[in-house]
Amino acid sequence: MSKNVEALTRQIQSLAGDTPPELGLILGSGLGHLVDMVEGVKIPYSDLAGFPHASVSGHSPQLAIGQLEGRRVLIFGGRVHYYEQGQADAMRLPLEVFKALGGSKLLITNAAGSLTPECRPGDVMLINDHINFSGRNPLIGVEDDARFVPMKDAYNPVIRDALRRAAVSEDIDLPEGVYAWYSGPSFETPAEIRAIRILGADAVGMSTVPEVILCRFLGLEVAAVSVITNMAAGLSDEAISHAHTKAMAPLGAQKFESLLRHYLKNG
Repeated sequence: MSKNVEALTRQIQSLAGDTPPELGLILGSGLGHLVDMVEGVKIPYSDLAGFPHASVSGHSPQLAIGQLEGRRVLIFGGRVHYYEQGQADAMRLPLEVFKALGGSKLLITNAAGSLTPECRPGDVMLINDHINFSGRNPLIGVEDDARFVPMKDAYNPVIRDALRRAAVSEDIDLPEGVYAWYSGPSFETPAEIRAIRILGADAVGMSTVPEVILCRFLGLEVAAVSVITNMAAGLSDEAISHAHTKAMAPLGAQKFESLLRHYLKNG
């Protein structure tokens, strides 16, 4: 267990109460504004000793705890990426705190580039598996056999089924696919995109995979949704940039919010 987990848990409970969250969320680039959905307490990461400094624009580095659609939720308004400090386990402390608060289910989001014509900018994709193309792993350095985490069905089938039902009810297309993790911060080359298409990837991004590995290590149930912000390098004439990612994310964010609200009401 990381340092400060117990102290942070007590601090958060003193501000937001000790009722366990029924669902946790990690918001991706351009989706940080969704913390405003929550009716409750918002705590800046800077007030939580040891919490990572989420410095990438398009994120909202605060913890929101409260009610959404009548359910108790905890939302991480921003994440720290591997490329910021070279730490694949940068989100370990926040996830350990989530577990200590009584959380057991987590939904992760990201902004991603699409490798398939079935997913266009503005769409959302349900992740059913991933490829760790970066070669990095947040469990490197763990010194006991708990580090040997099985990753079959890493993306929880029950949560995925509930999200599929939500998509049908909300009349939202929700294709499923494999997400490939590149370390970033530079975007992928067209050659790299061709390579991971051959390997079976449907979307590509710079996050999510280390958090999913950490969730499985901690015994948390996890699912993930990509908000498609662009076609991957070489697949369109788009000028790919972080500014473009932030500009396009709200298109898919509205669909994700509809899925989330339905899931909370009926999942």
